[in-house]
Amino acid sequence: MITKRPPRLQWIYTRHPLFFVTACTWQRRPLLNRDSTFAAFRTFAERAEDHGVYVGKYVLMPDHLHLFVAFRPESATLSSWMKSLKNSLSKELRTESEPAPHWQRGFFDHVLRTGESYSQKWDYVEENPVRAGLVTDAADWPFQGEVCELRFD
Repeated sequence: MITKRPPRLQWIYTRHPLFFVTACTWQRRPLLNRDSTFAAFRTFAERAEDHGVYVGKYVLMPDHLHLFVAFRPESATLSSWMKSLKNSLSKELRTESEPAPHWQRGFFDHVLRTGESYSQKWDYVEENPVRAGLVTDAADWPFQGEVCELRFD
């Protein structure tokens, strides 16, 4: 029986962890690189702040999304918020007659440990559209942005 958390995991118990999250569409269907889906994502992410959820930088690829997010302690959990995000985007996709399912089960999340990790993750994510051959310059990808400036303190 573990009576004390290991010292190397102390950063997980910070009051305001910063998460890096990836979620994929069902069977990697290209559903997310649409103006309507992007608008639905932006609306959801902007309204999240009213509920103690802060969406930082993000990139919507055709078949997956990456985002950085932080939560106030009394706000939603990451799992419940991701469920709501997926449901919200699925609702938009249904209005476009896209058959369900829209999402793979679950999502990948990683708690960031340092500002350097945040920068490294963003540098990698920002270049996804270039690596995928969708644009030649990451700045030209229209399905990316930042809702709240998240700083790693």
